Amino acid sequence: MTHRFARIRRFHFNLPQRIAAVLLALFLLQGLWVVGHQTLSEADYRYARCGRETWEKPSPLAGYYTSCGNIRDGLLAYRLAGLPLTFNVLAQRGIDLFRKPEDRVFQTSTGQGSVGLSMWELRHQITHVLLLLRLPFLAAGCVLGGGLWWVTRRLYGNMGGYVALALYCFSPPVLKACLSPSPEILAALGIYGGIYTCIGVAHAMQGPRRKWRPRIILLTIVLGIAAAAHIVALPIAALLGFALMLWIAEGRRSQILPIVLLSSAGALVLLFVCYGFSPDAFSYVFRSGAAFLSASLEPSQRLFTSPAIAGIIVATGAATLLYLGVNRLRYFGNTAPLICFIVIALVVTKGVPASPSLWALPFLLTFIGGVFADAFESERRKLFITAAASLVILQIAICIMSLPRLI
Repeated sequence: MTHRFARIRRFHFNLPQRIAAVLLALFLLQGLWVVGHQTLSEADYRYARCGRETWEKPSPLAGYYTSCGNIRDGLLAYRLAGLPLTFNVLAQRGIDLFRKPEDRVFQTSTGQGSVGLSMWELRHQITHVLLLLRLPFLAAGCVLGGGLWWVTRRLYGNMGGYVALALYCFSPPVLKACLSPSPEILAALGIYGGIYTCIGVAHAMQGPRRKWRPRIILLTIVLGIAAAAHIVALPIAALLGFALMLWIAEGRRSQILPIVLLSSAGALVLLFVCYGFSPDAFSYVFRSGAAFLSASLEPSQRLFTSPAIAGIIVATGAATLLYLGVNRLRYFGNTAPLICFIVIALVVTKGVPASPSLWALPFLLTFIGGVFADAFESERRKLFITAAASLVILQIAICIMSLPRLI
């Protein structure tokens, strides 16, 4: 117990953490403002209905996991969308015990006993349905932002972390992914977390074995999130993570493949659990062709022609020129996220629609933060700090102007 409390005491909430918290709070406030002006869509109805069925009434139709069929486009998004509504149902049932019979949400029909009416059909009695549907995805966006901050600050210091996180928090594509139920932000979280957890495992392999197990368990959980978010996300995270581990773990390379295979197998077990141990629904993910992939430049072209991320595009151009022109910037910390961004941005999913360009965006921001952090330590420090601040301000202005279009 003493050791655990000592680890807790090592956590500090000093100025860098406070600045990061403010940026994430601004990200959340932008999302809540847009949610306050949105209306329910057909996709919301589908995610709410089928998401609740995964928790309350699996297999509502013979041979199918939900009324949406055997879901293959990321079950985790459905489960997260339905979870707050399911909690709302449980809360309403509990409050019904203290209501008058005529005021209860769940009424008792004469001669039929207690009938569990659909809370979605009784949506006029639920408050903040739209917010409840989006809160899990806004929370995932905040977790991804926190992970981006942790990685960039650990690799490049405070200034690199500030640049990457500020561009992330004022990125309209990220906000859009958090403002409707979809697997995109969850897949981005799983891939980014999975690859950098692989790198963490590779670094731990240079030390005592007692430090391996917690990181391998964490890797299994993160890869499980990736698999449950989008089945394509698992091979992307595992293969890229495996390649980067081979780069780092000198002298331990023979042990890398078993670790990645074990973690990937554990991730598939977690996916099976997510499907409620239903073999048919679980196997349909692999029978449906959901993991078919191809490569194309079109997603990258759409990303780099979007005016909504003009500040990020200019920052990418400046960071690329610095990376190619200065030898000392071409090291693992900057090269790894660049490689990951290029590979993921070229991916096109064939079986299930997805946005790999969004999955690649956190790696691009990591690359930008790393290159600018190194530039801040050069002789022209003030010039680069001014340039980075200007680009961040530009992206903030563009993002704020783009908020009405996200409604």
